[in-house]
Amino acid sequence: MVVTRFAPSPTGFMHVGNLRTALYAYLIARANGGKFILRIEDTDQERFVDGAIELIYKTLKDAGIEYDEGPDIGGPSAPYVQSQRKEIYKKYAEMLVEKGGAYYCFCTKERLENLKNEEGAFEYDRHCRNLSKEEVEKKLKNGVSYVIRQKMPTEGETCFDDLVFGHVSVKNQELQDIILLKSDGLPTYNFAHVVDDHLMGVTHVVRGSEYIASSPKHVLLYDAFGWERPKYVHLPLLMGKNEDGSFSKLSKRHGAVSFQDLTDEGYLPQAIINYIAFLGWKSKQTTEEFFSLDELKKLFKIEEINKSPSVFDYEKLNWFNKAYILNMPFEEFKTLAQKYLPNQLKGEKQDKILSLIKPRIEKLADIEEVTQIFIHSRGFDAALFENKKNKTSAEQAKQILPVVQECLQSQENFSNDALFASLSKLAEKLNIKVGALMWIVRIALTFTQATPGGATEILEVLGKDESLKRIEAAIKNL
Repeated sequence: MVVTRFAPSPTGFMHVGNLRTALYAYLIARANGGKFILRIEDTDQERFVDGAIELIYKTLKDAGIEYDEGPDIGGPSAPYVQSQRKEIYKKYAEMLVEKGGAYYCFCTKERLENLKNEEGAFEYDRHCRNLSKEEVEKKLKNGVSYVIRQKMPTEGETCFDDLVFGHVSVKNQELQDIILLKSDGLPTYNFAHVVDDHLMGVTHVVRGSEYIASSPKHVLLYDAFGWERPKYVHLPLLMGKNEDGSFSKLSKRHGAVSFQDLTDEGYLPQAIINYIAFLGWKSKQTTEEFFSLDELKKLFKIEEINKSPSVFDYEKLNWFNKAYILNMPFEEFKTLAQKYLPNQLKGEKQDKILSLIKPRIEKLADIEEVTQIFIHSRGFDAALFENKKNKTSAEQAKQILPVVQECLQSQENFSNDALFASLSKLAEKLNIKVGALMWIVRIALTFTQATPGGATEILEVLGKDESLKRIEAAIKNL
């Protein structure tokens, strides 16, 4: 059975790169009828952020990624938080020493500091690697502080095959004897995740390509224990577009890069997941771009994951999100919009306002800005009356708006249809195109070129008194 896991560190909001890793690991498991595990890797206590574990639970839930085992639901390999598995790691580290794959290192901090070169780079000189058994036992008996280091081979090569990047090989002389168990008894990532993955039966390790360089150390641990190696699935880098048009590894300088940031800005979880699925994968079975999570489970294949870095493109994400908003049932959209809709607009006309803006926004956070025209008109700008297509001008507006004002004053029915009929007749009477008249009216009401809705729809939302007030102001300014 295929078993994958997602093992984040509780250090804050979940970066979209981590979310992609979780998504791909989840899809690989589900596509193969396997199991997906959540494990919390919190051995780096200095970076621990209060509330981050709960945020991981919430993010995965909001994204629709369900795990079969985890800290909050349990499972046969519990506990699923590494800081609670301290004795397990100590046991296996000592076991590895007995097998000859690791050794006790008693070097002091001061000694290690002296091993740094002029550039500050550190390379351990394997000082304790060949201590006799008697020397080790004596130091342990005397309570000398120690770490346990991995005993790396010094000749030959270590190789492994990655399901995305292919054959990977490294010369063993380039490998350092890394720390497996720290002096406080907690393991390093390099050791803990190998022990956990073996004990939890993980068959496919899915993670970012930045871990490829560390993987030879990990497969050597499997070999030293005599365990079967898992299959490795390293994912391509995620890049962001810089202001100068170049690309670099995705980071905060590229904008909102955590799932929480994106949802706060009004991106829908299903749109985010749909978009992130394409950041490193593309189905060869269809050209379709819109997939539900259930559809992705059926389609996803490891062999379709790309090696090349993927660029996180906000324009493409906006395109996805707009499509999801457009296809969303109105009542669902109305519920989500309440967080972003200004309080002044929550009332009997909010359904009309929301129906106008729904096809015109890319994300929910746009609602506040787009609806401002219903609260107040923007500053007067006579140049906006100029429109080549409609052949309108400020001078023409100066002549026409008083007539429009008079027409609206006598208008009893201020619904969209009735207003459109009245203004259409007025345009015919004035011998101008309906489009030209509507342009002049819309600009006078909003002083905005692009608006959610046409002139008569805006008139209906504003109501008679506010509409006449704005047209009067436009006439005076002209």
